Amino acid sequence: MIHASDIALSYGKRVIFKDVNIKFTAGNCYGLIGANGAGKSTFLKILSGQIDADKGEVFVGARERIAILNQDQFAYDETTVAHTVLMGHKRLHEIMVERETLYAKTDFTEEDGIRSGELEGEFAEMNGYEVESEAAALLSGLGVGEELREKKMRELEGGQKVRVLLAQALFGNPDILLLDEPTNNLDSKSINWLEGFLERFQNTVIIVSHDRHFLNQVCTHMADIDYGHIQTYAGNYDFWLQASELAQHQRQDANRKAETKAKDLKDFIARFSSNASKAKQATSRKKLLDKLEIGDLPTSSRKYPFIHFKPGRSCGDIILEVKDLCKNIDGVQVLNNFNLVINKGEKIGFVGLNGPAIAALFQILAGEMEPDSGSCRWGITMTASYFPRENSAFFAKDVTLVDWLSEYTPVTEGESYARGFLGKMLFSGEEATKKTSVLSGGEKVRCMLSKMMLSDANALILDEPTNHLDLESITALNEGLQNFTEIILFSSHDQTLMNTVANRLIEILPRWRDR
Repeated sequence: MIHASDIALSYGKRVIFKDVNIKFTAGNCYGLIGANGAGKSTFLKILSGQIDADKGEVFVGARERIAILNQDQFAYDETTVAHTVLMGHKRLHEIMVERETLYAKTDFTEEDGIRSGELEGEFAEMNGYEVESEAAALLSGLGVGEELREKKMRELEGGQKVRVLLAQALFGNPDILLLDEPTNNLDSKSINWLEGFLERFQNTVIIVSHDRHFLNQVCTHMADIDYGHIQTYAGNYDFWLQASELAQHQRQDANRKAETKAKDLKDFIARFSSNASKAKQATSRKKLLDKLEIGDLPTSSRKYPFIHFKPGRSCGDIILEVKDLCKNIDGVQVLNNFNLVINKGEKIGFVGLNGPAIAALFQILAGEMEPDSGSCRWGITMTASYFPRENSAFFAKDVTLVDWLSEYTPVTEGESYARGFLGKMLFSGEEATKKTSVLSGGEKVRCMLSKMMLSDANALILDEPTNHLDLESITALNEGLQNFTEIILFSSHDQTLMNTVANRLIEILPRWRDR
């Protein structure tokens, strides 16, 4: 169990937490949710002791061990992959190092023998003789092959490092497991493995994630950061969403009823307070009015952008025909005689382990890349708008958001139109004058979605559009794509988006050179 008592934290005048009291009990998995900037990652760091709160305490059992997913990909650059995982259990690793040092001594003394016996006993209690097989199983489950395990961490790609650090956090059966965005850089197979691991895990888990399907699969409780406090709900993400919406409606209904009753009481008092026969009743109603409480609903930190794609025209009979498409990138054939015919009303989700092939296909369809051979032909009624996985090229010029979006607005509209559009996408007031050079990843995604909405296209091509978005923006995008009536081609690791938007799936698999 881990317990936070009276936690408060502020950065300048901005209050992050105010008198937070919460208990996380063993056997439960908590999803820690909240808007961007609400303090989710910060709270994990407070729980783990990485940063101190301004006020309050965190209580952990005397013999309980906390493990946290390390976000520093360069912390273990000179350490081998296998050894990095073992370092996840600090005490066990210390014993292993001391054992190796003792057994390497040429002048092994009687005291060394006594000490080695003590270490062996503690090592056995920690199931130390199984550590290498446990580490190997974790790495295998997360898609880190055996050929990488003796390599130095600096030799790995960024996504591979993240998987190793996740294995490090899971290693050694920690009593309290803190995971910040654990599904980032994982493919669907590894995510499924992690879901199974956490479902079997018997101790306390606290997770920050924007993956709604993942939260639904593994969480027994949701811990919602809002209004500067944390409220716990039993159930998974979908249950929390329904419960929080119901609670908000109930608060609003109670306020409306109280306001209506207050108005009736005031009207009665105004009419009859000077009437001798009604004065007693007016006084009685005044007492009721004084007791009546009309609460001010707190402003939620959650904000939902307005995402609505409106096609300029309906699709004709011919949508898209792709024939014998081939493409090599850096000597690797990513597309080999790919064929596709798209029909009216199709929303196609592209899935599989071949991300480069999907990205290349989308670039070719959007006219951003030429195929080596083959053809793709859009119908004469079709206009496509493309959301690339990597969008930095669109923000190369350091201009204000208003100027940036004005390049994509209709020529008949002026700056006020661009400002209004930005306001709907959560760039209101001074936010609209921010320079593109200081935008976060999520803000750039919202800008790219704004560009797509202004295109009036009847075919949307989106490559991993949920990357960098918070849950509120993902929810808004999900609804916007569901409501779009024409053609969508998209890829996403967000399984809820895939399940609720796609009416056709196409799996693109790697073409293995070695059989």
